[in-house]
Amino acid sequence: MQDYLKGLNEPQREAVTHINGPLMIVAGAGSGKTKVLTTRIAHLLASGVDAFNILALTFTNKAAAEMKERIEKILGNSEARNLYIGTFHSVFARILRGEAHRIGYPNSFTIYDTDDSRSVIKTVVNELNLDDKHYKPNVVGSRISSAKNALIGPAEYATTHYIQQEDMRANRPAIAQIYAAYASRCFKNGAMDFDDLLLKMYELLNTFPEVLHKYQHKFKYIMIDEYQDTNTVQYQITKLLAAVHENICVVGDDAQSIYSFRGATIENILQFQKDYDDVKVVKLEQNYRSSQNIISVANEVIRNNKGQIPKNLWTENEHGEKIKLVRTMTDNDEGRFVADTIQEQKLRNHYHNSDFAILYRTNAQSRAFEESLRRMGIAYRIYGGTSFYQRKEVKDVLAYLRVIANTRDEEALKRIINYPVRGIGKTTIEKCVIIANEQNMTMFDVLQQAGTAGFKGSTLESLQNFVTMIRYFQSLLAEKNAYDVAVQVGKHTNIIKELFNDKTTEGLARYENVQELLNSIKEWTESPGNEDGEVGDKSLGAYLQQITLLTDADENKEDSDVVKLMTIHAAKGLEFGCVFVGGVEESIFPSGMSINTREELEEERRLFYVAVTRAKQRLWLSYANSRYRFGQLVQNDPSRFIEEMPDQYIDRSYAGGGARNHAGSEWGSGIERMQRGFGNTAASAEKRYGPPPAKKPSVQKRPEYMPPPPQSKVVTHQPSADFVASDTSQLQAGQRVEHQKFGFGKIASIEGSAHNPVATIQFEHNGEKKIMLNYAKLRIVE
Repeated sequence: MQDYLKGLNEPQREAVTHINGPLMIVAGAGSGKTKVLTTRIAHLLASGVDAFNILALTFTNKAAAEMKERIEKILGNSEARNLYIGTFHSVFARILRGEAHRIGYPNSFTIYDTDDSRSVIKTVVNELNLDDKHYKPNVVGSRISSAKNALIGPAEYATTHYIQQEDMRANRPAIAQIYAAYASRCFKNGAMDFDDLLLKMYELLNTFPEVLHKYQHKFKYIMIDEYQDTNTVQYQITKLLAAVHENICVVGDDAQSIYSFRGATIENILQFQKDYDDVKVVKLEQNYRSSQNIISVANEVIRNNKGQIPKNLWTENEHGEKIKLVRTMTDNDEGRFVADTIQEQKLRNHYHNSDFAILYRTNAQSRAFEESLRRMGIAYRIYGGTSFYQRKEVKDVLAYLRVIANTRDEEALKRIINYPVRGIGKTTIEKCVIIANEQNMTMFDVLQQAGTAGFKGSTLESLQNFVTMIRYFQSLLAEKNAYDVAVQVGKHTNIIKELFNDKTTEGLARYENVQELLNSIKEWTESPGNEDGEVGDKSLGAYLQQITLLTDADENKEDSDVVKLMTIHAAKGLEFGCVFVGGVEESIFPSGMSINTREELEEERRLFYVAVTRAKQRLWLSYANSRYRFGQLVQNDPSRFIEEMPDQYIDRSYAGGGARNHAGSEWGSGIERMQRGFGNTAASAEKRYGPPPAKKPSVQKRPEYMPPPPQSKVVTHQPSADFVASDTSQLQAGQRVEHQKFGFGKIASIEGSAHNPVATIQFEHNGEKKIMLNYAKLRIVE
C-alpha cells in the first residue's frame, strides 16, 4: 500500500483522517475534493472498516468509477469492488432489485427513461380526453417530477391547496388526475421512472422498519459527493440511513449549487450543521486548477451572495493573464470572434482543440458559435445532443430486451410488437390495450390469451408467434448472459438482416449503430465488474439497469481533439485550459426569468461562478450589443455580473476600453498580431481576413469586432422598499415607472407586437433604454 496521506495539504489531511461522527467538507472549486473523498475511503479501509459497510453516493457513474479506480490504486487490492459506490439512482435501483416485491413491484422491474415516461403521459392524456397540445407531456412530466422529488405523491398532490392553485393559474387543473393515472400505469407495467427510484426507496425505508434497520446497520459509513445538488427526497433517505451511527460525510460547495430547477435545494448543505450537533467542518480553500486572476474574479463576484458559507479561494498558481472582456456588435460577430481567437491561440500558444470550451447559458446560443467554427474548419462537439441510447434502432433492440426481462413493460411491448412488420396492425394493438385496461391485465397477458380475447385468423397466428418468440428468448435467461441473449434477439427477429439489407447511407448508419450496441454489451459482459459495484452479475436485467442510468457525462469521450460546446450547467465538474463564456448580457445571464427573487438571482450568480472557475489558464467573457431572440432584434446591456468584477483583473481592450490601431479597428490590430506572432506576411493575413477597410468613411466596411462608442457607466439604483412589480399589460406612454436597476423614468413610447412589446423609457440618471416588457420588472409610479 502506498503512503496515501502523502501530498495532502493540512485541511485535506484533516478531512481524510476524521473517521467517526458527522463531517462536512466545504470544497471550493478545484480544491481536490475527489482526491479527498477517495483517500478518505481508502483510510477507512486501512483503519479496519469493512468495505461492505461503506456507502458512497455520487451524481454520475463516471465519478463513481473514477473513485473506485483511485481507491484500488491506493490499496493495491480488489477490496474496492465490495464498496457500495455509485449514483443515488444506481445504488437505490440495486437495493430495490432485492426488495421491490415488498411494495408490489417485480424484482425485474423496468426503469423508464425520459422518453418512456413522456410516452406514458401522452397515452394517459389521450385516454382522459385531454388536449395533448395544452397538456404537453414534457410540461406535465416536469410537474410530476418536481412533486416526486419533494416527496409528494398523487393523493397529496390532489389535496394540497397551493399546488392546485398553481395548476389552476397555469390553466392545467387536470394534472393531479394525470399524475394519479400515470403512477397507476407505471405500477401496472412493473416500471419505475428515474424519480421513482428515489421515491420508492424512501417509501421502502419509511414503510418497512426491518428494511430500514437492515440498511442502517449495513451502511455504517456514508459519504455523499456534491451534497449541494441533493433534493428533498435524497436528503430524507440519507438522513434515515445515517440515523443510527451518524458517520455521515458530505462534500460540496454551496457556491456551485445550480440545479434548483431539478429540485436541488441549497438549504441541505447550508443547514447541515443544524442537523448534527457535533459536526466537524473542514474547508478546502486552496485551488489547484486556475490562475490567481481567475480565482480573484470568482471570489469577488460570489461575495455578493448573502446565502452562503463564507470561504475564500486562494492558489499558489501564477497570476496568469487578465480575464478578457469582449464586446461585439452582434451575436454572429461574437461567434466569429471566438472562432478566430481559437485559431489564433492554437497557432500562437500551440493549444489543441480539446483545450477549448465554449460555454453559454442556453442551448440556443450555440448556433452562432457552430457556424463560425464550421467556417474555420475547427472540429467541435456539442454536449447534450442526441444520446447513442436514444437513437431509434438502438431503442428498438433495447425494447426487445426490456420485454424479455419484464413482460409487464407495456411501452416497450407496443414499440416492438409489429417491428419488424409481422402483420399486427394499429387496430389490433389498440384492442389489446383496451382489453388490458378493462380487465386490469397486462398487455402481454392479453396476447397470451389472444384466442379467448376474440382474435382470429392470421392476426391470432401473428400474436401467438410473437408470444412464442418472447418465451423462447426468456428461456435463454437462465443460462445465457446479456450479450448472448441480445445476439439471439438480433438474429431471430430479423432486425439485423433488415438493417443490413438497407444500403442507403442512413441504413448503413443504423446497422452500424446496432453493431456498436452489441459490441458494447459484449464489452460489458467481459469486464470484471459493472458500474453499480456488483461483481459477476452479467444478466440481462443488470445490463439494462446500467445503460438506462447512464448520464451525458458518462457517455462523453474525452479522447477526441474537438472544441467542446455546452451549457454552463453541463460544464459543472469539468475543467479546460481556455474557456469562452458567451452572451454575458442582462436577460440572458442572468436569465430574465430568474431575477424575480433574491434566491433566483443568487443561483444565477453561482452559475456565473461555476462558469468562471472552469478555466485553468485563459478566460474570455463576451457580450453582444444586439442579438435576435424570439424573432426580434434585441438591444442588450452587459450583465450586472460584469460590474461586480474588479478592474485590476480585467482586460477591457476588447470591449472599447483600450487603445486602438487603425482608427480603433480590431481588424487592424488582429492582422498586426498575426504578423508579429506567426511571421505571416501582409498578403497571407489579407488572404485570410480579406482586404483591410478603405480609408474613406463613406465606403468603409464595418470591421467585425470594431467596438461601438463607449457607453456611460450605469448609475446603480437601489429599489424602493415597497417595490413590487406592476402589471404592465396596459402601460401607456407618459406614465412614470421605477426599474430595479435603472431607477425612475418616464415611458416615451411603446412599440413592437402585442405579444412582445418594447418600451422606450427615458430614465432620470441612466438615459434612454429600450426595455422588453415581457421580461422587465417595472413598478408603475403614476
